[in-house]
Amino acid sequence: MSDIREFGKSVLKQEADGVARLAGLLDDSFDRAVDSMLKCTGHVVVTGVGKPWMIGQKISATLASTGTPSFALHPSEAMHGDLGRLRKHDVVLALSNSGTSEEITRVLPVVKRLGCVCIGMTSRLDSALADNSDIVLNMGKISEACPIGMAPSVSTTVMLALGDALALAVMKARDFTREDYARFHPGGALGRSLMKVAEIMRPIEETAVVGVTATVADALHAITLHKTGAAFIVDKGVVKGVFTDGDLRRHVDDENLFSQPIVGLMTSPCRSIREDKLAPEAVLIIQETRIGELPVVDTSGKIRGHVALKDLVTMHFV
Repeated sequence: MSDIREFGKSVLKQEADGVARLAGLLDDSFDRAVDSMLKCTGHVVVTGVGKPWMIGQKISATLASTGTPSFALHPSEAMHGDLGRLRKHDVVLALSNSGTSEEITRVLPVVKRLGCVCIGMTSRLDSALADNSDIVLNMGKISEACPIGMAPSVSTTVMLALGDALALAVMKARDFTREDYARFHPGGALGRSLMKVAEIMRPIEETAVVGVTATVADALHAITLHKTGAAFIVDKGVVKGVFTDGDLRRHVDDENLFSQPIVGLMTSPCRSIREDKLAPEAVLIIQETRIGELPVVDTSGKIRGHVALKDLVTMHFV
């Protein structure tokens, strides 16, 4: 088994060396490729055949998730109608280690006639792909790690790494932020952690709000009408207190309960959160205060809506 293990190590070393060499190969072509993607008013369309097709799909997905509209287009399907997806404002990124893949070389002249900028990624600068590309990204001289030197291994690793470098350089040039990233990943843990309170709150139309002159009956009516667990008492839009079922239970034996002024029974002061804060901050306040609803206010302190505990649970914040 030691021989097999040593071979495995040699594969990893060859692939690592192939990626390491890329840093020395980046030149102004890389700058031009990034610039063309930044200025692209259409889509960055990634194409390739065989293993590069699979790598291309990943590169396209990385571009799309980091702020660059992109989709992958298989060259064979392109020649059978899918060229209709292309527009002259698109940028085409074509992947081929040898630069001579028949499907790629057939589709490139058509792409050029459409007026698309073509970026070729290849290890052969004297290939048809290089000749038909406006910008060429050099992958360098590559020897596959396969025992018979044929199965794509080092070439696909290098291709993926160069694609990542390109996509992430475009991302950096866009000043793409964590908040931007979260908008494209709302279902993930990062997306949820970076969501603003304004994105998850219930609007004022769905919030039980009464004035400081209201009675307990008014508050209960508002709670029933909006199907919430609390009513917020406001004065000129500013939250002065909250009335919950806990407040009701504490005073259930009071005489003339329903006609009593709500300000005498409400819990005050009432914690709130600004709509521009992150959702996890709302979770912390709810956990600290053990309440089911938290009022959301704007920068001037005026109520804008509320965050409900059950919504946070449904969205997996807690």
